[in-house]
Amino acid sequence: MGHRVGSAPLLLLLLAFCKGRIVRVPKSPLIRVEGTETVIPCNVTDYDGPSEQNFDWEFSQGTDFVRIVSTWDLSFTSQQYQKRVGSGEIVLRRSSNNAVELLIRSIQPVDQGEYKCITPSTDATVQGNYDATVQVKVIADGLTVSGSKARSSKPRKLSEGDSFELRCSASTTSSEHTHLQVTWELKNGPAWQEILSLTHEGKFQPSPEYEERYLSGDVRLNTGANDIYRLSVSQALPMDEGLYRCLVSEWVKGADSSWQKIQEKNVEVASVVIQQTALDVLIATSNMSVTERDSLDLTCNITTDRSGIFQAQVTWYFSEALDDTLSDAQILLSVDRDSVVSDSPLVSLSHMDRNSYHLLVRDVGVEDSGYYFCQAAVWVPQHNGSWHKVVEKTSSPVSVVVTALELDYQIFLNASKTPKFSDDPTELECRIMNAQNTEANVRFTVSWYYRMRLRNDAVVTDELLATMDADWTLLVGDKSRQRTQNGEIIFSKQAMDTFSLRIQWTSEADRGDYYCVVSAWSRHHNNSWVKSKDVSSALVSVFWATQDYTLTVEAVKLKPFFVAGHTFEMTCKVSSQNIKTPRYSVLITAEKPLTDQSNPNGTTRIISLNQDSVVRLEDWTDQARVDGVVLEKVQENEFRYRMYQTQMSDAGLYRCVVTAWSPGGGGMWREAVNGLSNPIQIDFQTSGPVFNVSVHSDNPTVYQGELADLLCIVTIDRVALEPDDMSFDVSWFAVHSFALDRAPVLLASLDRKGIVTQVRRNWSSDVSLERISPMEFRLRVHGCEDQDFGNHYCSVTPWVRSATGVWQREPEIKSKPIFISVKMDVLNALKYPVLIGIGLATIIGLLSCLIGYCSSRWCCKKEVQETRRERRRLMSMEMD
Repeated sequence: MGHRVGSAPLLLLLLAFCKGRIVRVPKSPLIRVEGTETVIPCNVTDYDGPSEQNFDWEFSQGTDFVRIVSTWDLSFTSQQYQKRVGSGEIVLRRSSNNAVELLIRSIQPVDQGEYKCITPSTDATVQGNYDATVQVKVIADGLTVSGSKARSSKPRKLSEGDSFELRCSASTTSSEHTHLQVTWELKNGPAWQEILSLTHEGKFQPSPEYEERYLSGDVRLNTGANDIYRLSVSQALPMDEGLYRCLVSEWVKGADSSWQKIQEKNVEVASVVIQQTALDVLIATSNMSVTERDSLDLTCNITTDRSGIFQAQVTWYFSEALDDTLSDAQILLSVDRDSVVSDSPLVSLSHMDRNSYHLLVRDVGVEDSGYYFCQAAVWVPQHNGSWHKVVEKTSSPVSVVVTALELDYQIFLNASKTPKFSDDPTELECRIMNAQNTEANVRFTVSWYYRMRLRNDAVVTDELLATMDADWTLLVGDKSRQRTQNGEIIFSKQAMDTFSLRIQWTSEADRGDYYCVVSAWSRHHNNSWVKSKDVSSALVSVFWATQDYTLTVEAVKLKPFFVAGHTFEMTCKVSSQNIKTPRYSVLITAEKPLTDQSNPNGTTRIISLNQDSVVRLEDWTDQARVDGVVLEKVQENEFRYRMYQTQMSDAGLYRCVVTAWSPGGGGMWREAVNGLSNPIQIDFQTSGPVFNVSVHSDNPTVYQGELADLLCIVTIDRVALEPDDMSFDVSWFAVHSFALDRAPVLLASLDRKGIVTQVRRNWSSDVSLERISPMEFRLRVHGCEDQDFGNHYCSVTPWVRSATGVWQREPEIKSKPIFISVKMDVLNALKYPVLIGIGLATIIGLLSCLIGYCSSRWCCKKEVQETRRERRRLMSMEMD
């Protein structure tokens, strides 16, 4: 018990030093085959210093270690390895900043031994391990692979659907307990393709391309006596043509219980040629034209060189477009290999002889125009009673044009209402006239188009306003969608032969040419509607004379001279021409100097007043002066802007941005024209104080748990001020990095009213901020941790009270950063674990003594009672 208690402090002490650099290599031993390429990886983690680490490799055969190669010292290699390293036989290549690989291109028995990977220290303190060793064992090559090639070097020629078998022999005499993996591969292109494998774990593993054939039993891998591995293919396909080889790899189980491939050999077995079945498919008729309601007669002829037992399958297809794929085409009829024909009421298929198939389409319509082609396939029986498709081919398409009865009609477009001024209504009527050969299975739809009128000869694309599909559903274009939803544009069908377009309030943007296109639709056998003809109307012009809008804005500064703290006031007078009953919206903007960091773009939107006299603050962000800007309408064409208690930061150029609005349809306002006023400048000529700020700390290096003091000192130049006439907003920031390459983090802030704001922290240390003098502010970090290191600086915004009693905000100034480093106190870090260990050991020792004492007292008491009984017995005998 005493030894266990005494070991507790030692265990805690060891755990405190466990964290540190870790160098890893594979577990020993590594078994490799003579003459093969060997790679030994090594990596290091949990280190300090630069991200890219250096590595040294050494070798030993039970004696002293010999230096092989290094990543950083070119003279590191010993003399016996200089030739192999110089020739590239031994290479040290880097796989990442903290990992390398030692490559031996052809390992030999002399390379068997112990390899050590060493990492030079870049840590601040020595912790962890700086090297690791691995034992490499080199065994002789005992793997033999051979294939059973045919006596002739000519390739084996097979017909599609035949079966074949290939053999391969593989064995090993390795001194280790190794497993073999056999893989059959095929090469019919630039690379070898895997077919089927018997893995080193005794599992059959087909490639994705052969998985379905493996599951069906068409492709198998069988084993036999004398280490024979047979690849059996019961149904040859064109993809089976090519060169076959047997790939054998030898595997051994490593020290970590994982399988490792130690070598690989292959042998080419045979070259197989698959002769495909020839098939020709031809439609006897060339391109043809058929009158509507007649019959269409086509014949498909097939020829093949296949002998023996086979069956043909024929399918007729129809496609409206020549570039459609077979999957997009429509299947008309088909006859399978059992001569079963699919049914269709208007299409029939007859088998005239073994090589001819006749297609008949009755009562053709316009929808039957398109391309017809037939597809034939040859099927052969298999040994298991199933059928296999050996070849399939599609004929060239035949173009069939069905001539329909020509519909004859004319289109007349009339403007029943034309606008004289803006916002007047416009109404157009599109009428069908002189319609002939229109039956009950014909219907008409309309499409409305707009063409912008230009003064030059530029080509303008027509814009679709609306169109109707075959079931008279209205589809609105992008130009008129919103206005149609608002009821400003109305499309209607007044009669069977009349369509109308009405614009409730016509604007200048609607001026131009309009025309309509009437489409005729014919009903087909499947009750679908197909467009048969389009007729366009003549252009109708919608236009009236108008004059361009003009807008003039003049800004006037009412008080030519004023100082900071006073009220700035300016007016904007607006005048316009050729705008009917206009209203104006006003926006006040300010162009600040480029030194103003609050708005890098230079222009700030301050306040606006829309055409309905609704005021809105735009980008005004001064919360202390929310009511400090006012924009009001003095007259119908005059607006006044006031800014109270002006600050030095308000300097810049101020303008009025005015938009003129005219009444539109439906009580809506329409934007007419925009105008910009002349700039009014606010410039404060001042020779006020100049503030400077610096950061100081008596002890920039602290230990964990200690207190860090930082002072933010403000100094003033040029003008001396009383402490009551100035105040400061102070904020402390930290950049937790050695360089200023990260975003600053706000620690705490103190405004000019004395209110301290602290930011929530994710670790146990705490901060406090206080003003210790009118121009000194102290930041304290209590209980420093590792996360508190980095560059610290303060940001100060001075406020100065002017002679009129108004507080003016000066530009923000920042101090240079000071770096605070936090070190770990090893004694303090180990103090509490050691004390806890000693305390626990003492308690357990005292508890052991107490238990021993109680046990001894109970045992002694029992022995005394038994002895007294014996004495009483002796006394009784003497008396007798």
